[in-house]
Amino acid sequence: MPRLFAPVALTLCLVGAGSALMAQEQAQEQTQEQAQEQAQEQAQEQVLEQALTLDVPGDPVATFAQTEALGSYALPTAPARQGVVPVAIGEGEVTRAAFRIDTAGLSSLQLIAPLRAQLIAAGFAVLLDCDGAACGGFDFRFAIEVIAPPDMFVDLGDYRFLSARRTGDVPELVGILVSRTTAAGFVQIIRVGPAADGPLTRIQGGNLTPAGLPAPATAPVDTPDARPVTTGDVAARLESEGHLVLDGLAFPTGSAQLAEGTFASLQALANYLLANPGRRVALVGHTDSQGSLDGNIALSRRRAGSVLERLAADYGVPRSQMEADGMGYLAPVASNLTPEGREANRRVEVIVTSTE
Repeated sequence: MPRLFAPVALTLCLVGAGSALMAQEQAQEQTQEQAQEQAQEQAQEQVLEQALTLDVPGDPVATFAQTEALGSYALPTAPARQGVVPVAIGEGEVTRAAFRIDTAGLSSLQLIAPLRAQLIAAGFAVLLDCDGAACGGFDFRFAIEVIAPPDMFVDLGDYRFLSARRTGDVPELVGILVSRTTAAGFVQIIRVGPAADGPLTRIQGGNLTPAGLPAPATAPVDTPDARPVTTGDVAARLESEGHLVLDGLAFPTGSAQLAEGTFASLQALANYLLANPGRRVALVGHTDSQGSLDGNIALSRRRAGSVLERLAADYGVPRSQMEADGMGYLAPVASNLTPEGREANRRVEVIVTSTE
């Protein structure tokens, strides 16, 4: 490198040479900046060219739309097993949308099949494609992210879910949930892809539980607080969350018959159903793990049926708005290793299944 402490004549010469070198370096830097800008523009054009567009079947009406410039989405990648749903958690730009198709008679398969075909044509690999029972039923439905009603509706007995991933220069994750009533179909699409100023930042594995929270690495702490609460406005809870535990119900030991007396939670539920004749609910019984699975499923189903009968006979709720079923000990909310946990698991839950 030139040394500028030499004799004056030489110094002037070297300063001139240094100026030329600086000019050359500046030109190279400008060329590099231009190349970087061109590369960024090409990358952005590639993102735009590969950006996912899906045509929802029928004549859809958008009911919900939200975009996060940088967020995360837990994409289910396998059915629920023992209350746990495996997921791929993607971070980037997250788009959530819901649609209603006001066409009677569309099956959930008719709703999801064209969307599946479009994803495959766009270069996506399907990770999970299942109907409600194969997905895991109740556990899957209440573990995954679902846009709140009335923007999105899910019939627990008739829904389908599909997840897909596109790899390559522009990786993306997409989850599609569809369901229907007798009068309309509902479609939810959640996508996580490259943020506006960069690529998809990260994809990592994880698990979800029916509470929608990451599955604990160890057994949950056994406290009475593990039991879902039903304080507050029952109608608002059902409309916003879609389900809740009917608090305060009492069954004699070993009996499926609901104890005599009035129950505030049943009165609140009856008020909600009578005020909303288009709503249908499922009453789902749950037990602790004492005894056989078959016996507990039968007991939980009978207890749910007893609640249904009480709502119909004493509170005047039409039977056509209700159905009863039982899960036995398959969907605990606490550990069965303590008396408090077992008490929390013995419950009847109400789930909104239809908004006809």
